Amino acid sequence: MGADIRVTVISPGVTTSELAESISDPNARAYMRESRRDAIPAEAVARSIAYAISQPADVEVSEIIIRPTSSPY
Repeated sequence: MGADIRVTVISPGVTTSELAESISDPNARAYMRESRRDAIPAEAVARSIAYAISQPADVEVSEIIIRPTSSPY
């Protein structure tokens, strides 16, 4: 039982979102905008999910870590 279940951990780095626009404090909003300057688009995360689930039944992609190429980390 459960032999057909595959699990993938996807760990994205900083991604684009509308989060910064919902912050009411101007300083915090500016900080969030700056920290997301080099963010990856949500589409990049979607592509990694599509990659993982498109693998044949005999392949399990256990983990994907996604970071922006310009990230200092």
